[in-house]
Amino acid sequence: MKKLGKILLKFVLGLLAVLLIGFIVLKIVFNEDIPQGEKGAKADELGYAILDAIHHKEFTEVKEIHFTFRGVNRYVWKVQQNAVDVFWDDYKVAYVTQYPQISFAWKGDKKLQGKELEDAITYAGINFNNDSFWLIAPHKIMDIGTERELIEEDGKKKLLVRYKSGGTTPGDVYLWEVDKNNKPVSFKMWVSIIPLDGIKAEWNDWIMTSGGFPIAGSRSIYGIEIPVTDVKVVK
Repeated sequence: MKKLGKILLKFVLGLLAVLLIGFIVLKIVFNEDIPQGEKGAKADELGYAILDAIHHKEFTEVKEIHFTFRGVNRYVWKVQQNAVDVFWDDYKVAYVTQYPQISFAWKGDKKLQGKELEDAITYAGINFNNDSFWLIAPHKIMDIGTERELIEEDGKKKLLVRYKSGGTTPGDVYLWEVDKNNKPVSFKMWVSIIPLDGIKAEWNDWIMTSGGFPIAGSRSIYGIEIPVTDVKVVK
């Protein structure tokens, strides 16, 4: 029995060593510094050009956007009401984006109160902020609390967006690359929830929605798909 315990201990220590080495290698590979660019009118000009390319005005005018993330969290986003119904397992949260404290939540037919209510609201807020970002991130490049810089590298003009305040993780930075029509094709990210710097996500297969604005049909990080499904826009 002692011999088996020693074998298991060696296996666990070996696995931890492999994981640690793997993390160190990834940290060395993905250790890109945030580039420095030009703030001001030129950066904002590219920002507005991107919003025009993705029909931002039409996006702001839709009534609802329905979508599912990871096959777990389901959303009915009531855009004009600054509210969203968030569903997972047997939970539902009627989440008010600007005033989360007045949100309501249920588990099955039971209306939640106290700590259960607080936990459900927190879950809804954190996940909606993350999941909706993966759905419509380009529409947030001119949000209040953002700063922009024009970056010129590889012979291309790119837009660096810093989220100085708001959301769940203020301080995150994204570097958008666009095609010749100013439609986004990818971003690199420096974000607090990922301990690697300069990870690149691709935004591909843009399709027009019934709301009159396009969304990316696929989003991926080094070939790993970001699962945004069941998208429906109500105009």
